[in-house]
Amino acid sequence: MSRLRRFIDEAWSELKKVSWPTREQVRNLTVLVFVVSFAVGVYITVLDTTFTQVVKVLVRPGG
Repeated sequence: MSRLRRFIDEAWSELKKVSWPTREQVRNLTVLVFVVSFAVGVYITVLDTTFTQVVKVLVRPGG
């Protein structure tokens, strides 16, 4: 039991040393993640649609 208590005390001590981001930094980075995720989604959608159309033209039955 003393080993568990020591582990928790050391973990808590290390957490106090962490440089936590400010509320504004968290908000800005969250918005950035959403914007980049949306942009990548649009990029993949455009590529997928383009390649699908190209394959349809190349594999057209009777062509």
